[in-house]
Amino acid sequence: MQLKLVPGNSAGTVTTFYLSSQGAGHDEIDFEFLGNSTGNPYTIHTNVYSQGKGDKEQQFHLWFDPTAAFHTYTIVWNTQRIIFLIDNIPVRVFNNHDASGVPFPKSQPMRVYASLWNADDWATQGGRVKADWTKAPFTASYRKFNANAKIVGPNSKSTTSESDNQAWSTQGLDAAGRNRIRWVQNKHMIYNYCNDRKRFPNGLPTECKNSRFL
Repeated sequence: MQLKLVPGNSAGTVTTFYLSSQGAGHDEIDFEFLGNSTGNPYTIHTNVYSQGKGDKEQQFHLWFDPTAAFHTYTIVWNTQRIIFLIDNIPVRVFNNHDASGVPFPKSQPMRVYASLWNADDWATQGGRVKADWTKAPFTASYRKFNANAKIVGPNSKSTTSESDNQAWSTQGLDAAGRNRIRWVQNKHMIYNYCNDRKRFPNGLPTECKNSRFL
């Protein structure tokens, strides 16, 4: 999906592009863009839910102004891993550690969602900065959505989309991708749940010990 985010004072707003299943114990893969007061950077908030449980947040600041032009945001979801990419640069990988008891989205079909909503109770500086409604309307722009996927119809059988080239089904990181994700995580990551020992005083989650790029 190509997005251009809310310009100017976007504090309190959250623009989203995400995948989600339906019902109890849902799976979800999130790109959320947390607005800020004029002149301050957007926060890119990522999360992965499996069987209704999330708490796997990583956050980033961008190396460009996401309100000035369209940029491409991609979610790759296959049986081995989930990759978040911005302009084809990987920013996060969540690997499948189901064998170690870490739930991984693998059995529930997900739909694509996009939204823009008011979350000024938490979105900007922990809710300290509220939405300025004198700046409304707040507008985010979406274009050029494209999906290569296994499509599940009403009969719950999986079919392949016409444009599917199958590359996504085994996609991982090559040497160039590993170099790029190191750059992003060293220079632009602002929060990683795997480093938050105050939040997990009894020990970090299992996947934090088993994966270099989460």
